[in-house]
Amino acid sequence: MRPTRTSANLFVRFSSRQLFTKNIPRLPLPPVFKTHQTTNSHIDIMEAQQVPKTCKVILSDTIAKKLLSEARETLAKIEGPNASKPTLAAFLATDDPAALQYAEWSKRTCEENGFNFDLRKVDKENLEEGIIAANNDDQVDGILVYYPIWVGNHSQDKYIKETVALSKDVEGLCHTHLFNMYHNVRFLDPPTNLKKSILPCTPLAIVKTLEYLQIYNPILAYGNRLFGKTITVINRSEVNGRPLAALLANDGATVYSVDVTGVQVFTRGEGIRQLRHQVHDKEGWELKDVLPLSDVVIGGVPTEKFKVPTELLRDGAVCINFSSFKNFDGPAVKEKASIYVPSIGKVTIAVLLRNLVRLIANRPRPEGSAPEDPKDAKARSEAFIEG
Repeated sequence: MRPTRTSANLFVRFSSRQLFTKNIPRLPLPPVFKTHQTTNSHIDIMEAQQVPKTCKVILSDTIAKKLLSEARETLAKIEGPNASKPTLAAFLATDDPAALQYAEWSKRTCEENGFNFDLRKVDKENLEEGIIAANNDDQVDGILVYYPIWVGNHSQDKYIKETVALSKDVEGLCHTHLFNMYHNVRFLDPPTNLKKSILPCTPLAIVKTLEYLQIYNPILAYGNRLFGKTITVINRSEVNGRPLAALLANDGATVYSVDVTGVQVFTRGEGIRQLRHQVHDKEGWELKDVLPLSDVVIGGVPTEKFKVPTELLRDGAVCINFSSFKNFDGPAVKEKASIYVPSIGKVTIAVLLRNLVRLIANRPRPEGSAPEDPKDAKARSEAFIEG
């Protein structure tokens, strides 16, 4: 069959190798077209544009840098440029390799940011005596203890936590700080509200990570900025998981707390009308029931065997891992999540120094000292005023 001619006298014939045109001017190709050299000829093809990656991976040191800068700047405002370096006394009474590594990271971070880090390795039977001495030492500004010490004996570890003086409890683990955290009491001196309560480092590090990721809504009132967010925390330990669920719920989120015993929901009620979070069991619920509902999924399961089922995550979820093991399948989660934070270790250490500066800001002035400069008093009252 003879090829047809159009009224415009155009003739077009296609072959597998070439594109012939007649009476059609050749126009410049747009950027997505490229000419590729083949063994036989040049052919014009349209190269598909690469689809942009939808998942943003955020590393912990990126978040930590901002917090460390804030800690240094706040310390300078409180103490002035000529003040002596604050000292953090850290007690190591365990041979746990993870604790030793954490101590090494803490030492390096302290020294790089103008803080003294005094690591005190002691026998656990002498730990109480060492802490009491540090409580009474004016050269020590904060006290850190690496837990667990007595494995399987939580009551003895709890006793040691209560031994640390309130004014030097940089980890926020004594009863007063924990009571305030669970009851959503944010200051140590109501109604004056000039001295912020100290929060546990790992849960606070996750809060600060969520703030950095803009999951917290700054348009809303302080204390309500997670309103409308649904978050799953996979871990309900008394050290990390439960405090974290309480903190997030107290900030307005609906939090599903998951562990081997089942699911609990932490919430301030419909319309976040309660002053503090309430806890309810979700009978018969499992992880598979809460993951599809969650804007944010936080993994803290201390075993390499556990992996969050990627297929159950909702598209665009934010995934954060605070376990020392990888709770998420990295390559797979990047295909589903919008943001993935694989670890928060460095953020935890940054928060530790931030808590140390807050302890210094909370410290009463020595008796008989000269009246405080109004500018210094203002700096103390405004130190990390929003968490």
